[in-house]
Amino acid sequence: MADILCHFCYHSIVLKSAIEIVTTLQKAGHKAYFAGGCVRDMILKVEPKDYDIATSARPEEIEALFEKTIPVGKSFGVIFTHLNGHNFEIATFRSDSGYSDGRRPDAVIFTHAEEDAKRRDFTINGLFYDPIADEIHDFVGGRNDIENKLIRFIGTPHERILEDHLRIIRAIRFKNTLGFGYHPDTYHAIKKHAQLADKVSWERVRDELNKIISCGQAAVAFEDFQDTGVLPYILPELEECKGVAQPAEYHHEGDVWTHLMQSLSSLPKDASLTARWAVIFHDIGKPETFKIAERIRFDNHSSISAEIAEKIMRRLKFPRREIERITWVVKHHFMMIELLKMPLGRQRQWFLNEGFPDLLLLFYADAAGTTPTDLSLFEQVKAAYEECLYHFPEMPKAFLSGEEIMKILALKPGPKVGEITKSLIEKQLSHEIKNREEAMEWVKTS
Repeated sequence: MADILCHFCYHSIVLKSAIEIVTTLQKAGHKAYFAGGCVRDMILKVEPKDYDIATSARPEEIEALFEKTIPVGKSFGVIFTHLNGHNFEIATFRSDSGYSDGRRPDAVIFTHAEEDAKRRDFTINGLFYDPIADEIHDFVGGRNDIENKLIRFIGTPHERILEDHLRIIRAIRFKNTLGFGYHPDTYHAIKKHAQLADKVSWERVRDELNKIISCGQAAVAFEDFQDTGVLPYILPELEECKGVAQPAEYHHEGDVWTHLMQSLSSLPKDASLTARWAVIFHDIGKPETFKIAERIRFDNHSSISAEIAEKIMRRLKFPRREIERITWVVKHHFMMIELLKMPLGRQRQWFLNEGFPDLLLLFYADAAGTTPTDLSLFEQVKAAYEECLYHFPEMPKAFLSGEEIMKILALKPGPKVGEITKSLIEKQLSHEIKNREEAMEWVKTS
């Protein structure tokens, strides 16, 4: 007996629903198991985000058993079913034939559990679990590799990589998100086939990178990308930071690459994706702006870094809104030095910008990733920011609208109205103007 379920909440609606699906399939005379990553996570005593089910039932038989189904991948034996507010993937046991595009099989053959396990990527993802009988079915040595914390390809690494080139990046992701190590064959295969990462769609690369930078070993993962030779094919701009010197009097830690990795490692666990990407990108313009004038300089590197970051994220097919948020943070990361010198109202306008929490996180990581570390300015900015939020939890509405300002001053619509409105908000934030009447008087006399 595996005794896996005892570690999880029986009252979880997702788990109960997944067990219900397996029960329905088994009562209809089919073999049915939890499959893949959810089994790995359960063995590791980690609550799975979702539960995939593998079964001997054919797609048409699955559709007949469940009321709400979506035939998204029916030709590959994959049916989605909706139960108790959640979607579950139910896949027929299959073996794959040929991968002409390096991603999808040219044909599938419905088969049995053992053959299905052998067509998967890594041994740790090739396990099945029967929650009814409480039994693990391991045809590929996955349980031993979990116990030994090894990332190992199923079968021949060369064949697995040629089937889906993304597995090069996934191997690095699993190694670092799980805190495992590479089996020697895995490591050598990644190095040998590193150039195939260039053939993976940018959307899939982006999704893997988002998972990687969210883990506690993100910096180690990027070191792995660099060490295995994968980095030039997915983030060549980051590779260029390797070996770029920094002023020794300010950066004892070493080159730009080292600083970026130390900064990334300094982020708190709950840091947003915006902050994480901003940290990776904040000095990516330094190779382009490098010059020696008395000392090493990187003039205007913040703006150049933002431009390069935008180029990278467009290539990776990031949503427009995410690009805007991340590039804004990168572009302004150097302005913190001047922030406390601003008039109070203008300073607080910065504090109340929706991107400022991520900008503050980048400021912290930038300082924490520098040797010697000096967090004194960060602490001053943080204190001023918290003071602002105490008085103004959000950006206040101007005491006067643009239309009212135009009426008072007999102005036509134009930039002047916006400038006056902005100045009025600044006065409100500094408590120089406390009400509507004072605002009207200020507009009349300003």
